[in-house]
Amino acid sequence: MSPTPLARAVAFATLGTCLTLPGLAQADFIQDSKATLELRNFYMNRDFRERPASGQSKAEEWAQGAILKAESGFTEGTVGFGLDAYAGVGLKLSSDDDRANTGLLPNSFGDEGPGSYGEATAAVKVKLSNTVLKVGGLMPKLAIVSSGDSRLLPQFFEGAMITSQEIAGLTLNAGQLRQTNFRNSTDREDIRTSNYAVGISDRYNFGGGTYQFNGGNTTAGLWYGELQDVYDQKMYNLIHSQAVGDWKLGANLAYFDSSENGRKLAGKIDNNLTSLMLSAGIGAHTFRLGYQDSSGDNPFPFLAETDPAIANYLQILDFTRADEKSWQARYDLNFASYGVPGLNAFVRYVRGDDFKVGTENGKEWERDLDISYTIQEGTFKNLALRWRNAMVRSDALGELDENRLIVSYSIPLL
Repeated sequence: MSPTPLARAVAFATLGTCLTLPGLAQADFIQDSKATLELRNFYMNRDFRERPASGQSKAEEWAQGAILKAESGFTEGTVGFGLDAYAGVGLKLSSDDDRANTGLLPNSFGDEGPGSYGEATAAVKVKLSNTVLKVGGLMPKLAIVSSGDSRLLPQFFEGAMITSQEIAGLTLNAGQLRQTNFRNSTDREDIRTSNYAVGISDRYNFGGGTYQFNGGNTTAGLWYGELQDVYDQKMYNLIHSQAVGDWKLGANLAYFDSSENGRKLAGKIDNNLTSLMLSAGIGAHTFRLGYQDSSGDNPFPFLAETDPAIANYLQILDFTRADEKSWQARYDLNFASYGVPGLNAFVRYVRGDDFKVGTENGKEWERDLDISYTIQEGTFKNLALRWRNAMVRSDALGELDENRLIVSYSIPLL
């Protein structure tokens, strides 16, 4: 549960600065602060159907999490100071050696692990005009790197990031991530890449930004990311939305160019990935069609446990194998139009092919059903229930059936 030395130093330095300022200077720091406590109850069952080489027939666990996030405002003056903090606790409710390794808890198949785990971090932030620098614990949500939150506790990084919005419509970001805390771990570790057996580094450098124009309907993005001595990646992104009568149409196009970097710790990396998602919504209904082409000699690289900004990154599969092409059809329904606000559901199907399994051409598909409901008022306002069901049939991964039941309750503290 103890913060890292960096986070601890950040917290004490910021608090010390604020305590030495006059009461007026502390007003925005306190009054603009916000804090929430999320209680997250998570049950997960992954049935492997055909017993894999590991011998594990299914992974099934149940856990309770508590997630505290706090953000201060900024002290007054030309340069403002603030502090962000995060703490998380996970409690094992049900697990055993034969069912472990869902990603909810710090364990593995054959070792159900401890009964609880915890983590904490903090970041100091400094604001000058419309530019903010953060140093310490970070949960970036950017097109080039987005920390994951698909299990009991979220992933976070240690590093520094600057965000500038000095020009209307233009947002610039740059930073360096040095370590990561994975979703089911209490440790800070070097950063590794997904889709490759090796490829670990203690530096991920990134930069880029977005520009909104056309009345805010169109956003263009340009990004660069480098996992030092592993890979570098350029991303080009164009997002557009347009009302046509009663319809709202949208398109999200992204292109990634990835190659090996420096000492090539993961070996050769040659991948160009194109991602396209089209949407059309009317009333309670939204229809989506997606296409993804992962071309080149190697799979698409991205930071482990993060959420890449690609069309076919799903509950289980991501369809990023070398030369894999995949298509998605998705339908969303918002029940507010039918008198049940807070109830939403979607179903999607993605099929991929053209990749190699040994010397043979492989194919795979995933079908997802997702139903969520958030209570809108009364004593249990903000209590959310979600059921996520997935089926996978893959020549590379095998057959999987999965259910996730998540009950969360968000409590505003400030």
